[in-house]
Amino acid sequence: MGELFSQFNILGAFWVTIQLTFFAAIGALVIGTVVAVMRVSPVPILRGFGTSYVNVFRNTPLTVIMVFTSLGLWQTLGLVLADEQSQHFFKDNNFRLAIVALAVYHASFVCESLRSGINTVQPGQAEAARSIGLTFLQNIRYVVLPQAFRGAVTPLGNTLIALIKNTTVASVIGVAEASFVMADMLDARADVLFLIFIIFAIGFVILTLPVGLLISAVSERLAVKR
Repeated sequence: MGELFSQFNILGAFWVTIQLTFFAAIGALVIGTVVAVMRVSPVPILRGFGTSYVNVFRNTPLTVIMVFTSLGLWQTLGLVLADEQSQHFFKDNNFRLAIVALAVYHASFVCESLRSGINTVQPGQAEAARSIGLTFLQNIRYVVLPQAFRGAVTPLGNTLIALIKNTTVASVIGVAEASFVMADMLDARADVLFLIFIIFAIGFVILTLPVGLLISAVSERLAVKR
């Protein structure tokens, strides 16, 4: 096993996976929150946009979205997210395009998780907020969303775990995350195939298990306070 770690940059691959997860999670949370507000907006156009966003991205394979960011956004539309003069241009640009794809895709699931949390808020609270003169955005910001996030801890956690595992799709555009390196290892060292699978399986368990335990603890703690 030590020979594999010295021959291949396994820890570096998992570090790339962690980075993809971190930045994509932030992007998905921001986009998903905005789309969730649109979905409960009193403005029909915004509600329609929010519904369309969720239906389109949630039902489109992540691989298709990932490939589109490379072939569509970059090569066709010319969207560049890195310094073209840098010797690491392709590596950096593909990494950032992968973050965009992961964030946009998982934002649809974040939106639905938050919408389920919004549905747990008593309608009377929103009505009371409107009665004292709060606007829709003030109502959402100060009354609804704080409670919605508490009610959506578990589904948001499940989305984060799914995001960690879905980072493997970034390999289709050349991002050297865990599955990309694993494929190289399988090509070069097919004689230890099962050991390679075990290493990467344990690696993903190490990444996802603490998240699941943390989400369960937070969910139980907030449930007691409700």
